[in-house]
Amino acid sequence: MTTHKGECFCGDVQVEATGEPVFMGYCHCESCRSWGAAPVTAVALWQSDTVRVIAGAENLGMFEKRPGTQRQFCRKCGGHVMTSIPAVGMVDLYPSIVPTANFVPAMHINYGETVLPMRDGLPKQKDFPNEFGGSGELIPE
Repeated sequence: MTTHKGECFCGDVQVEATGEPVFMGYCHCESCRSWGAAPVTAVALWQSDTVRVIAGAENLGMFEKRPGTQRQFCRKCGGHVMTSIPAVGMVDLYPSIVPTANFVPAMHINYGETVLPMRDGLPKQKDFPNEFGGSGELIPE
């Protein structure tokens, strides 16, 4: 089984994930846009038990704007590392910090909040797919 390693901006917080992500895509919600200071965010969801911090855990900070969404960052450099979502047993390990995991997006989520329309042929979920507790409603390109 493949092990992917990644690190924060300064390299102090290091993580590894075993296997491959369960889901990859783009998030357009206001919360992710604000957190990432970007018009859209790349998402790679892994099962929680496949991701672990292997160095720098003492410098890993956490911010929880909404209950159940624990955004984690390096206290030393401010670099984003991951977002834990305990209720669904998933971790969003940001694709940009895990260069060996080939990012292959399956869809756009929260496209109903987009500020950057994208024409790439991928499905555009208004919020989330049914299996993630959303409406499953698609928005046409």
